[in-house]
Amino acid sequence: MGQIATSALVAYFHDLSFMVCFGSLVMERQLIRPNPNRQQATAMVITDIVYGLAALLVLGTGVLRVLYFGQGSSFYTHNPIFWLKVGLFLTVGALSLYPTITYILWAIPLRKGELPQVSEVLCQRLSWILNVELVGFALIPLLATLMARGIGFSPT
Repeated sequence: MGQIATSALVAYFHDLSFMVCFGSLVMERQLIRPNPNRQQATAMVITDIVYGLAALLVLGTGVLRVLYFGQGSSFYTHNPIFWLKVGLFLTVGALSLYPTITYILWAIPLRKGELPQVSEVLCQRLSWILNVELVGFALIPLLATLMARGIGFSPT
């Protein structure tokens, strides 16, 4: 496989994994509710696992694009919009730790055949975090579009 085809595949998997992340967050937001039944709680755990794996693929393919398959690392590293995009991605990732840990803790009662206890307050907190994550993820393509057009680029 040639360099161009490999570059295209890396870009494709980068974009696809980003869409899976966004879709997973939308699904988590739709599923969150106080005292979910077993099916709903299990769906939340699985959806969050898919989200986490897709986020790792976004990160991995993003690194590959910067280092090997993009427009050259200096194009990215000399652009403050790139760093804003990376910072936003990392911020969303950090925000996702709270829901992820929460869902991991749900797996304990689920394995015992019990249901997780999800209060209205916890449900509202998780909903708020998921909403912020969705807004952050929605801004990332805007930053990518600006960056791809050289906005913010200042070669040294």
